[in-house]
Amino acid sequence: MEFRLRAATLEDCKDIRRMMSELAEHEKLEKDHVKITEKDLEQDGFCENPFFRGIIAEVPEQHKSKDGHTKIGYSIYFYSYSSWKGRSVFMEDLYVMPEFRGKGIGKALMSKVAQLALDAGCKQMNFTVSNQNKSALDFYQSQGSLDLTTYLGYHYMCTHGDAFQQLAK
Repeated sequence: MEFRLRAATLEDCKDIRRMMSELAEHEKLEKDHVKITEKDLEQDGFCENPFFRGIIAEVPEQHKSKDGHTKIGYSIYFYSYSSWKGRSVFMEDLYVMPEFRGKGIGKALMSKVAQLALDAGCKQMNFTVSNQNKSALDFYQSQGSLDLTTYLGYHYMCTHGDAFQQLAK
């Protein structure tokens, strides 16, 4: 299948937000789980000091999705730091629309994030995967990724909402 990868632009925010909702739906999360808006993406990803960077997977018009989309996958990532390894990249999302899976697009997106991170001096890439997403777990492990929950016993933690507000006081 013919596709290309490119850096996300401000004009891609509508499609990124659409695919974020599709990803949440795929992971069987509640409809309102994705709280950010297209405007949030515009402000946070395309400001002077962006909080994230993105990559878009696109197909030519003749291969567009059944719903008419040519932007059929994305990845967003940001740079972080490991106290053990140094520079790292965190791949927040990797998504390919279901009708385009199994064609090498997900692997290409993941590989592009790794290439960009390596060019930036990163030593590792981190990400999370839902327990229920067996096909994604298998895919990531086939790319040489380790499940740190099993390997090191780490749990990915989050503080948000009222608890986050209280913690900041």
